[in-house]
Amino acid sequence: MAMTHPLLTTKDAAKYLGVSKAFLERDRWKGAQVPFIKVGSRAVRYRLADLEAYLESRLQRPESDGLLSWIK
Repeated sequence: MAMTHPLLTTKDAAKYLGVSKAFLERDRWKGAQVPFIKVGSRAVRYRLADLEAYLESRLQRPESDGLLSWIK
C-alpha cells in the first residue's frame, strides 16, 4: 500500500483544524477522538483524511424548521 499523502505533525494538524497543539495533546491523553498514528516510541502523526473525517463527524446541522424562525 503506497502512501500518497505525507503525515502531519501535531503542530500542522492543529493548524489545519484551527485548534492548539495542547488541544490535540489533551485529546490523545483522554482517549483520542482525533485519530492519530504513533511512529516509533514517541512520534505522533496525523493523516489528512482522518482529520477531514473527524471534522465531518463534528458537523452540527440546525433544525430545518427553526433555521430561519428568528427572521420572521
